[in-house]
Amino acid sequence: MGVGGVRQYYLVPAARRLKIVQHMRMHDLRHTYARLMLAAGLKPYEVSRWMGHANVSTTDGIYGRLYPSDYTDQIARFEAFVAEA
Repeated sequence: MGVGGVRQYYLVPAARRLKIVQHMRMHDLRHTYARLMLAAGLKPYEVSRWMGHANVSTTDGIYGRLYPSDYTDQIARFEAFVAEA
C-alpha cells in the first residue's frame, strides 16, 4: 500500500474518529514531529538535520515561532559562567 492508501484508509479516518481534523496529510505528521521535538527542548539545528533541511534557516523560517521563549535556564548558565571568569 502506498502513502496515498495509508492516508486514505488509516490516517484520515483515525483523525476523524479522534475529532482532530477533517483533513490530514502525511506532511502534517512531519510538522507535528518538528513541533514536538522543539517543544521537548531539542535544538533547532538538530531538528533541522533530522528533518533533512539543507540549513537551519529553513527550520527557523517555518518553526521559529515555536522555539521556547523562557530563557531562565540560559540566563542562569551565562551568569554562572561570567561569575567564574
